[in-house]
Amino acid sequence: MSVRLPGSRWYNAVWRWHFYAGLFCVPFVLWLAVTGSIYAWRPQIEAWLDRPYDSLAPAAARASPEAIAAAAVAAVPGSRLHKYELPQSNRSAVRVLVGTDSGDRRVYVDPYRLTTLAIVTEDERPMQIVSHLHGELLAGAWGSYIVEIAACWTLVMILTGLYLWWPRGRKGLAGVLYPRLSGGRRLLWRDLHAVTGIWASLFALFVVTTGLPWAKAWGSYFKEIRTVTGTLDGPIDWTIGGRKASDDPMLGEHAGHMGMAMVHQGVRPGELNRAVVAATALHFAPPVLVSPPGKEPHGWTVTSDAGDRPLRAQAVVNGTTGAVLARKDFAERHWIDRAVGYGIATHEGQLFGIANQLLITLGALMLMILSVSGAISWWRRRPSGRLGAPLPLSRPRFGGALIAAIVALGVAMPLFGVSLLMVLLVERGLKSWSGIARWLGLRTVRA
Repeated sequence: MSVRLPGSRWYNAVWRWHFYAGLFCVPFVLWLAVTGSIYAWRPQIEAWLDRPYDSLAPAAARASPEAIAAAAVAAVPGSRLHKYELPQSNRSAVRVLVGTDSGDRRVYVDPYRLTTLAIVTEDERPMQIVSHLHGELLAGAWGSYIVEIAACWTLVMILTGLYLWWPRGRKGLAGVLYPRLSGGRRLLWRDLHAVTGIWASLFALFVVTTGLPWAKAWGSYFKEIRTVTGTLDGPIDWTIGGRKASDDPMLGEHAGHMGMAMVHQGVRPGELNRAVVAATALHFAPPVLVSPPGKEPHGWTVTSDAGDRPLRAQAVVNGTTGAVLARKDFAERHWIDRAVGYGIATHEGQLFGIANQLLITLGALMLMILSVSGAISWWRRRPSGRLGAPLPLSRPRFGGALIAAIVALGVAMPLFGVSLLMVLLVERGLKSWSGIARWLGLRTVRA
């Protein structure tokens, strides 16, 4: 008669959930780790790509902002001025974003000769593509839903992995905090997976939770909750499902000057020049964008789009007088927006410079090792002709606390709740198909 250790049913049940969650999540974790680590180095990559436009030979006379904007608009027939970016040096081309029916174009203009150096579709810029690959798999809203479901199940994978990792009566730290190198390949891959998992778990929890505000379903859910609770402080400052709710998240009663869907009024002579002078005097963190008025006449919006989000600020300046009509810094935003802003800046590797980028890259590398070692461990131990899932023992009892925790997770992450119900229904249905159930490891072994 076989004897099972106390808690073996629970251990086996958790192991099964960890296995299935990992089987689904590993491809996405690898994808997000690779694309995320690339995106973390966005400033350096974009500086390298734009280097031909930032080494211009200055001439004696420099054209006015209005002349530069007019040259950019003329280079894209049927377009209108959308944003004028302040150049960061006297050797830099001026980036002007012009709006068209098919999306924005970024026009690089030599400010000394008024020649167009390049025209790039904004959504086709390399780092924009990487961002869409990372957040929505280049599949729009449906891609965002898939990434969000993978993120939710990654949390399940992490939590169940921590339960499996927890040392039960083991002496020493070998196999717990560092891998054992002398126990053979199978033990080495197991230890690499478990040890990397404990070191990567906090990082993974952080990147998943800070990434949820961008997701299509969770981000919209979060926004609705804030609307109902009265904690929404104007339009948000991040994209949801790859789409930005507004370009003007901070200015309260002056909001709307920079909305993507806003039809800008005709630019009046002299106003852009005065707005650029006023924007330069504000000394906002670069890149600094100046946008034409929306519904209100003469109100030009000045926005810092700094990657280090706590440095961001916005202002509205009067294009007729150059006076600052309103200003809102990051510190004046609602504490929830500030918390999300800090999280997103860290997630993107922009909060504390190159150390942040290295930390994100190291974390991504650990997630890759975790995923690959888990996949190799599964592949090496799987039985012939079967998927290799842990065989089910008699189902353990689910206490009220566990059920409440699962319900709470389902409420906090609706797509997790919906997908969990679907998984349980599919599992129940597949048990009646003996061949498939045997291959998947769904046949119950009596205690």
